[in-house]
Amino acid sequence: MEDKALNQICQSVYRKFPELKGARPSVKSQTTGNYLLIFSGKAKTEDGKTIARTVRVTASETGKIIKMSTSR
Repeated sequence: MEDKALNQICQSVYRKFPELKGARPSVKSQTTGNYLLIFSGKAKTEDGKTIARTVRVTASETGKIIKMSTSR
């Protein structure tokens, strides 16, 4: 995956999930020609507790986001 496409995807994720800003994803190639990017970070709840957050992004080679999901 090109650096320009990767940076474009990262900026989209950082806008939607600011607590992940600066987290670099692990990038895995899929058999369909797409890429799976996994971002991991921590978020604070309203009562001050910390929870882990994982965001999975399926993207094309050109940087177009196909699917984005999150888990806590």
